[in-house]
Order: sequence, then structure tokens, then C-alpha cells
Amino acid sequence: MKQTTLCYLDNGTQYLMLHRVKKANDASHDKWIGVGGKCEGDESPDECMVREVREETGLEVTRWRYRGIVTFVSDTWPSEYMHLFTATTWRGILADDCREGDLAWIDKSRLGSLELWEGDRLFLRLLLDEGAPFFSMKLVYRADTLVEARIDGRELSFQSQEC
Repeated sequence: MKQTTLCYLDNGTQYLMLHRVKKANDASHDKWIGVGGKCEGDESPDECMVREVREETGLEVTRWRYRGIVTFVSDTWPSEYMHLFTATTWRGILADDCREGDLAWIDKSRLGSLELWEGDRLFLRLLLDEGAPFFSMKLVYRADTLVEARIDGRELSFQSQEC
């Protein structure tokens, strides 16, 4: 199973989001997501996240928190384990261009209005709660439709959820 990372850089009132509009055959085309990508070789999830943030944003993350792991199962795309992070400290200057899409600081209160994966709305609610414990989430999709969600083994209700 593929291993990936996703990081939400947090400046206090906003998350750095990536609008996926530049790559062909992108499962997340036109969606807004955090910054991340596939783990390479013997990289740990932390090492992968730091590298991916640097490659996509030009920023070097210096303080982060490993928030949870999401197991994605799909009938269309390969299954994956996605390691979720939030970062509160970094150095450098935000890149003007990202090969994956357009980067933008988005107010946390506006996240629910973005074009997001339905499952992302579920874990973003947990990320927005700084006191939320580490979690394991499973998201099952048929095509682009979320059909099952579990957190720490318990079924989640997910109809019409907002961030």
C-alpha cells in the first residue's frame, strides 16, 4: 500500500492550502488539499512531509505535529496510508509557483466553502481542534463518493459535514 503525507501549515487563523489544478490525471484535480506527496525509499513520514513541503512551497518546516493516519480505500485509485500533520513554525519565503497547483492562505472559517474531498472535511474538523488526540481514520470511496468512514474503529456519520 502506498504511503503519503499531507501537511497543513497553520499561521494561527489560516491554513496554507493547495488548489490542485496543474497536473493531468490527478485524483484530486480541482480539489483543495494540504501540501504533501508520496514517501520515497526509506523515508519516515516526518522526512517525507518536510521534503514535500519544501519542494512544493519553498518553506522549511521546523515545528510540526503528527496528527493522525488515514487509510484510503477506493475502487478507482490505489489504496494508501496518508500521514497527517500540522505545522506551526517554518522558515523561508513562500514560492511564487508550485508544480502541483496554486498555493493560498485560506481562513480556517472558510475551509467548508472550498471544493474538498468529503473525507477531508471529516479529518479537517479534527485538525482544527488543537486538543484532539492522534487518530486513525478509514475512508472508503466508490468513484468520488465517500461510502464509509471510521475513526479509531468506530463508524462515523458523515452526511453533510462541514469543517
